[in-house]
Amino acid sequence: MTKFGVIKERKNPPDRRAVFSPKGLKTVLSKFPNASFTVESSDIRAFKDKAYSEAGFTVSDDMSDCDVLLGVKEVPLEALIPNKKYFFFSHTIKKQPYNRKLLKAMLEKNIEFYDHETIVNDKGFRLIGFGKYAGIVGAYNGFRAWGLKHETFSLPMAETLEDQKALELELSKCPLPNMKIVLTGTGKVGNGAKEILDAMKIKEVSVADYLNKTFDEPVYVQIDVLDYNKRKDGQTLDQFDFFNNPTEYEGDFMRFAKVSDMYISGHFYGDGAPYIFTREDAKSEDFNIKLVADISCDIDGPVATTIRSSTIANPVYGYHPTTETEIDFKDPDAIVVMAVDNLPCELPKDATNGFGDMFLEHVIPAFFDSDKSGVLERARMTKNGKLTPRFAYLQDYVDGKE
Repeated sequence: MTKFGVIKERKNPPDRRAVFSPKGLKTVLSKFPNASFTVESSDIRAFKDKAYSEAGFTVSDDMSDCDVLLGVKEVPLEALIPNKKYFFFSHTIKKQPYNRKLLKAMLEKNIEFYDHETIVNDKGFRLIGFGKYAGIVGAYNGFRAWGLKHETFSLPMAETLEDQKALELELSKCPLPNMKIVLTGTGKVGNGAKEILDAMKIKEVSVADYLNKTFDEPVYVQIDVLDYNKRKDGQTLDQFDFFNNPTEYEGDFMRFAKVSDMYISGHFYGDGAPYIFTREDAKSEDFNIKLVADISCDIDGPVATTIRSSTIANPVYGYHPTTETEIDFKDPDAIVVMAVDNLPCELPKDATNGFGDMFLEHVIPAFFDSDKSGVLERARMTKNGKLTPRFAYLQDYVDGKE
């Protein structure tokens, strides 16, 4: 029997998500009766303690009896229980300086640690995450910002709504002008945003039509890396060439920026890839984009108008392209920016359900089939007080040498 624990989220601002909902845990037990679950009591979780206990699970403040502890965000150092297995997002694999002490503490406490980000298949593709829900809420917030800017409609904050269906119902009431919307990204985030655009019955058009035609209704185009990047030598190869040789490419997004009113960024940005658009691009008279919903949210990165992340409480700010500074988003010269960096928190129940489905499919079986797919072996960052070989590159980071 493997004893799992669903732990309380302790990070501020409060995060109401969990790895599993009560219904999700019942599904796990129906498939893996040798699993057991204890749920740590929490007063902030979207699913209340009572919902877990009514589903037949023990709710407790004491998790010391559990073998494997499942969380979402970073666990504070003082809350880490030594000699346990933990799963959560640690934000350490890119050597983020603010979490060096966390990784060091897990090594010192002999914790066997698995980061949700490191749960990948044998080709290195991530298997679980909240990306879809970032896309859904990011697109919703983009339209909410449009209504605030133009004072044409008013949408409630996403976090006040129950689920995705409620978001879609609110959006269905919004009158949109004949606008063009460009969406970058065809992964979980991009396709999450696409779900919202499709639910709003906004017409999807081809790249050629988007660039060359005018429409008497709102339209959108979803574009992938080879639509907005081109090889410097003029060759047309495949997207794997782009991923393998990003420095051989230059950005080609301005052809979309010339004809777009709104930009939703749902792409993954790789090291060495060209910027989507630069601050100089944003100064151009050809730059027509009036609102950027930057779900990817890389500060001072590939989406030049994102000069800081915004918050759920204050999700919108203005960017002045000439001065390259923040201004009031209602200023006539402002490009409106929505750059919330924790979007899935606004849809905690849906996000928890979706995450639990992925965790059940890809991770839970490995505890009962001797990890035959190697998913745990690949994801394990620490064991016996040491970094595993796959993550040995973090040793200098742990030692404070970089």
